[in-house]
Amino acid sequence: MKRLALSAALVLLVTVPWWVRGTFYVNIASQVLLYAIFALGVNVLAGYAGLVSLGHAGLFGIAAYTGAKMLTGGAGHLAVDVSALAITVLAAGIFAVLALRGTGLGFVMITVALGQIVWGVAYRWISLTNGDNGISITSRPSPFGVSLASPRSFYWATLVVFLVTVLSMAIFVASPFGASVRGTRDQPRRMNALGYHVWMIRFLAFLFSGFWSGVAGLLYLYYNQFVSPQAVALTASAEALLMVIAGGTGTLVGPVAGAALVVVIKNVASAYIERWNFVLGAIFVLIMVFMPEGLVPGLGRLTRRLRVGARPAARVTVPVTGEEIPP
Repeated sequence: MKRLALSAALVLLVTVPWWVRGTFYVNIASQVLLYAIFALGVNVLAGYAGLVSLGHAGLFGIAAYTGAKMLTGGAGHLAVDVSALAITVLAAGIFAVLALRGTGLGFVMITVALGQIVWGVAYRWISLTNGDNGISITSRPSPFGVSLASPRSFYWATLVVFLVTVLSMAIFVASPFGASVRGTRDQPRRMNALGYHVWMIRFLAFLFSGFWSGVAGLLYLYYNQFVSPQAVALTASAEALLMVIAGGTGTLVGPVAGAALVVVIKNVASAYIERWNFVLGAIFVLIMVFMPEGLVPGLGRLTRRLRVGARPAARVTVPVTGEEIPP
């Protein structure tokens, strides 16, 4: 059943540009995929490592701003992508060294401060980032000679990156390193007593998370062909964390479902509902009340209950007399 569901989901994703009407909704699908990549990156820390970060929009924006500056300077797309990801991973390492000095609320506050520093640089260092006016680019890459100028081609390219991201996350979860990351979340003292280097495991998880946040930042730049301080604001980090929590932390499908929920409410429902922020907040509260583990695990739990309730109860036979007791 799982393989059948995965196959159906893959076919559905690949054929989106054919059965979705209009370029607007194809672009919305591209947004869902790129924010799903961002949410999956945040989920590495929030879900598997138990470290809640509110500064990942800073890493997201560093990749986007680096790419934009290099492209406006005349660099090629391959050099831009490699350099932007390398700088993002380096920045993630700096973030990790500073943030891992604290745990719990201390970790959260340090990541908030780091994210706000990046936002302050983007907003105030006008000679570098152009301030509120942002930086515009005029082209998208053409991998293997295929132009990504049209919404359909860009969607399929984003889908390929998304599938690679999901595959890497699945390998990460099933690997011994993924198990050690979850161990540092559940029993850090016991892991330390067993000889594991808890700080280093968390540091490497931070780098892995930062890398995929940078990939999402580059996709954001190519999608909008523009980046501004809004991309690195605290609200962007909060939205990514909301996607992870609403969908289900520590799962592969949860962040994807959360990203779809937030993007659709933000871009589609907002066209019909003026107070869309209120609707999104109300949905989040309902999820936390009735499905505190998240939307995907909660629906799975509800499905299992319905299956158990639908099964006919078995008759019990008394061994001595052979009498059957009705359910």
